[in-house]
Amino acid sequence: QVHVVESGGGLVQPGGSLRLSCAASGSIFSIIAMGWYRQGPGEERELVARVTGNGRTNYLDSVEGRFIISRAHGKNTMFLQMNNLKPEDTAVYYCKASVYTDRQHSGDYWGQGTQVTVSS
Repeated sequence: QVHVVESGGGLVQPGGSLRLSCAASGSIFSIIAMGWYRQGPGEERELVARVTGNGRTNYLDSVEGRFIISRAHGKNTMFLQMNNLKPEDTAVYYCKASVYTDRQHSGDYWGQGTQVTVSS
């Protein structure tokens, strides 16, 4: 079993910053990729940023240059530094870990989500 836990959400004013953390634990043989997704009210869940096991990153166009995704070296922990936040960034942010649980089996595991609210 693999467990994924996010932390770091909250209320921030426009232009402010937040840092989200995600920790994956349990039966992890290796990390394929870890990513942040978000879902606003009445909207579909969308990919915000993703980092692969070899460090390749990609971002949603609207957050490029404002958000930075990173992984702790040698650990199954990921961060999302969010700067210059805008009201449209308000959403529940979810972490997804795509992992190999052994040499043959893989799966996607989601956290419970953390609320980010950008408002004055």
